[in-house]
Amino acid sequence: MNKASDAPDTDYSTRDVAALLGLAVRSVQLMVDRGELQAWKTPGGHRRIDRASVDAFLQGRESHGKKRSAGRTAADAAVAAGSAQSGGKAKVLIIEDSKHYQKLASMLLRNDFPELEIFVADDGFAGLAMAGQLRPALLIVDILLPGMDGATLIASLRSHAQFADSRLIVLTSLDETDLAPYMFALDDVPIVHKSRMVTDLPRRIRELLGQRDAVVA
Repeated sequence: MNKASDAPDTDYSTRDVAALLGLAVRSVQLMVDRGELQAWKTPGGHRRIDRASVDAFLQGRESHGKKRSAGRTAADAAVAAGSAQSGGKAKVLIIEDSKHYQKLASMLLRNDFPELEIFVADDGFAGLAMAGQLRPALLIVDILLPGMDGATLIASLRSHAQFADSRLIVLTSLDETDLAPYMFALDDVPIVHKSRMVTDLPRRIRELLGQRDAVVA
């Protein structure tokens, strides 16, 4: 949409919003494309993002963060307890907002990889925080996550040396066309389509953990 040329421009540029939200510029563009943020174009063709929609997003994220904080002590205790019980087991973190796919991935891991300790996060921000706590050997990341999409999360992980030995697998229900905007962060990351999880996910995990063991050794 276009605003009147004489209207005061109090809205944000895409780069402003990226800095404000701590996301990549491309991720902000995708949020606009998905309708999560409202945008308009200046007569010169520059994209401006509606300040009210950014404020609403921040308020929603703050509210979500407070809910997470309320249960953080229990969550931290669960992480600590899981680490204590793992007995040196390698950790895997599943970052997926669908309860169905959380359960399916966890079941496949328990059945085929009893040597792994499984942890689950419901959204991108929680997943990033848990990854920092756990430093997992493997992260299984959905692309369409609330708050922070999977590509942005992966780009953030790859910018930190502490995750250099962690392996990544992407889960998605998107086809190649819909997945294309996220490929900026997915170089060399195996992609498992959710319709083929039962056959493809265990195979990919075996391949990646074998590579990791070879590097660590």
